[in-house]
Amino acid sequence: MSVLGVQRVPARHRSEVLDLVVGRNLRWTLIRATAIIVVSVVVFGWVLLPVRTYGVSMEPTYRAGELVFVNALAYRWGKPERGDIVAIELAGPHVVFLKRIVGLPGEHIAFRAGLVLVNGQPLQEEYVRYRVPDWNVPDSRLGSAEYFVVGDNRSMPQQQHEFGKVTEPRLIGKLLF
Repeated sequence: MSVLGVQRVPARHRSEVLDLVVGRNLRWTLIRATAIIVVSVVVFGWVLLPVRTYGVSMEPTYRAGELVFVNALAYRWGKPERGDIVAIELAGPHVVFLKRIVGLPGEHIAFRAGLVLVNGQPLQEEYVRYRVPDWNVPDSRLGSAEYFVVGDNRSMPQQQHEFGKVTEPRLIGKLLF
């Protein structure tokens, strides 16, 4: 024991600690570390894309500053569905919007007094807590590869909200949670 009360680690314990950190075979440890790095780059670069939320348009579902993950493979084998929260490419893969799909291809979408109308029928949206009744958007028909997206925070004035038609190729993927 030293004067300061710090105990020195005996040589045999140092080798055990080194084995724990590096492993008994440095070569295999480097191979495993490289494999982990490659898998992480592939998964978080092309499959599960991390996105930091910004703004209040998806509140209360997602708050500004949250880190969420987008499944970029979600629509490889299936089509987007009503209620999906999606990442939408704006200007390259690093600038995206997070919005909820409320309209599917071929449907008529309108807003009347803050309610979304799909083919003239009100859409049940339990995720919307507050609505401003002055949200009014005329009826429009979606094309064969178009979706209508909007944020969950409808307490904001309509003019401060980015929403509308989005073509399928601009959908990056679906949020995991």
